[in-house]
Amino acid sequence: MDMALRVRPSSCISSFIALQLHSFSITQRLFSSIPRPPDDALSTGLPSLQPSYDADLISKILLEHHNPFHAMESSLQLNGIALSSHLVHQTLLRLRNVSKIALCFFLWAKDQTYHTHDVFSYNLIIDILAKVRQFDVAWQFIIEMDQNSVKPTSATFRVLIRRLVSAGLTRQAVRAFDDMSCFVEKDADSDDFCYLLDTLSKYGYVKLASQIFNQRKFKFDANTKMYTILIYGWCKINRVGIAERLLGEMEERGIEANVVTYNVLLDGICRRASLHPEDRFERTIRNAEKLLDEMRQRGIEPDVTSYSIVIHVYSRAHKPELTLDKLRAMKDKGIWPTVAAYTSVVKCLCSCGRLEDAEELVLDMVKDGVSPSAATYNCFFKEYRGRKDSDNALRLYRKMKEEEYSCLPDMHTYNILVGMFAKLNRMEIVQEIWDDMKASGAGPDLDSYTLLIHGLCNNRKWREACHFFVEMIEKGYLPQKITFETLYRGLIQSDMLKTWRRLKKKLEEESTTFGSEFERYHFMPYRR
Repeated sequence: MDMALRVRPSSCISSFIALQLHSFSITQRLFSSIPRPPDDALSTGLPSLQPSYDADLISKILLEHHNPFHAMESSLQLNGIALSSHLVHQTLLRLRNVSKIALCFFLWAKDQTYHTHDVFSYNLIIDILAKVRQFDVAWQFIIEMDQNSVKPTSATFRVLIRRLVSAGLTRQAVRAFDDMSCFVEKDADSDDFCYLLDTLSKYGYVKLASQIFNQRKFKFDANTKMYTILIYGWCKINRVGIAERLLGEMEERGIEANVVTYNVLLDGICRRASLHPEDRFERTIRNAEKLLDEMRQRGIEPDVTSYSIVIHVYSRAHKPELTLDKLRAMKDKGIWPTVAAYTSVVKCLCSCGRLEDAEELVLDMVKDGVSPSAATYNCFFKEYRGRKDSDNALRLYRKMKEEEYSCLPDMHTYNILVGMFAKLNRMEIVQEIWDDMKASGAGPDLDSYTLLIHGLCNNRKWREACHFFVEMIEKGYLPQKITFETLYRGLIQSDMLKTWRRLKKKLEEESTTFGSEFERYHFMPYRR
C-alpha cells in the first residue's frame, strides 16, 4: 500500500513527561542495561554499547512516553542533562531499534547550543536509518556532514555499504564505494576494498564480488585476505569446487594461504554438506581429514577453530558419542576447546534428548574456565520448546537472570521464549519476558513483534495483537506480509471488520505522517 507523505505540525511532549523527567534523579539510578555491541561494530568503526546511566534514563523516558511522530521537546534540559558526544552515542545505541525516536533525539541534540555532533554520531544515525531502508535520508546526512565540516570517513561509507547490500541494493553499494573518494579525504585503500568484497560475500553476492575483484585486483594488489573472503563467499553458497580452484590460483600467483584460509575452506566442506544417508557423512569426514593433512604438509598446524569445525560436523550428524570423543581428543592434543566447540557438543546432546549429559558438560565448561554463552543455553531452550516443557524453560531463564550468573539472555533467547510461551498461551510469562527484554536494552526487534503478534492471533487475542501491531509500526518496523495478512484474516473471520477498518485508518495516518522536524528529509512512506 503506497501512500503519499504528509507532514503535520509538531506538538510538544506533554507536561506529564516533563514532570517525569523531574522525578528521575540523575544521581539515583533506577536501572541499567547490559552492553551489547551492534552488528559489525568493529569493522564499521561504530561505537560499542557501554554502561551509561544517563543514556539509560533518556532512552527509557523516550521509549515509554515519546510520540515518534511529534517533535522532541527541550524538556530534557529541565533535569540538567549536559549533552556530550559520549552520551549522544550511547543514547543512539539504545534507540537503534526505534529509528524515528532515534532521529528525533539526534535532531533535538543537533539544535542544542553547546553541542555539535561528531562523525560517530552521524555514523550511528546513518546506520539506524539505513537499517530501515531510508537510504535517501542517509545520503542527506552524508552531504550535511560534508557541508558542516564534519568530514565523512571510510567508516561512514562502510555503514552505508553494509546496509545497502543487506537490502539487496548491490549496485548502489558499489556506486557508494566509488563515490567515497568524493567525500573522504583519502582514496579507497585495500582495507576498504576488502570490506566491500566481504560484505557482498557474506550476504550471498559472491558472484558480483568476484567480478569486482577480477576487474580491480591489480589496482588493489590481491592478497591472502581478499582470496580468503572470496573462498568464504563461494563456500557460503555451497560452491566448494570454485573455492578450491581459488586456493590453487593463490598458489600459482605466489600468495600464501594461512590457517584462516584453510579454516574457511574446511568450514565450507563441512558445514553445508548433506550428512544423510551415512555414506555422505563419511565422505564429508574424509574430505575434512584430507584438507587437514594438506594443511600439515604445508606447515600449517590446525588450530582450535579447525577442530571445532570438525566437531560441528559430528554434532549436525547427531552422533553424540563421536562428538564427545572428538572433544576429548582435542584436549589430549593440548588444544583447549572454545565456547563455540563446547556449544556444538551441547547442541548435539540436547537435540538427541540427552539433557542431563548436556548439563554435566556445561558444568565441565565452567570448571575448565570457559563461560557458557547465551548460544549455549539457547540449545536447551530449543529442546524445551520442542517438548513444550515450559516449566524447565522458565526455570533456566530465571536462573540466567540471577545476579551471580555470568550469562544473560540475548535477543535470540528472548525470541525463542516469546514464541514458545505465546503459542502455549502463557501470556503472563510472555509479559515478564517482554518487560525484561525492554529493560535490558536488547529489543524488542522485528522478530519479537512478529512472534508475539502471531502467537496472539493463534490464541484469538485480537485486541492485544492490534495493540502490538500499531506499536510495531510506530517504532518504525515494517511488518512482514504474512503478519499483515494473518491479522487481517483473523479479524475478518471473527466478524471484527470495524476493528480492521479503524486499525487500517490509523496505520495509514501514522505510517505516512511525521512531525515538522522531519519535513526537510526525504522519507519514504511505508509499503505493506
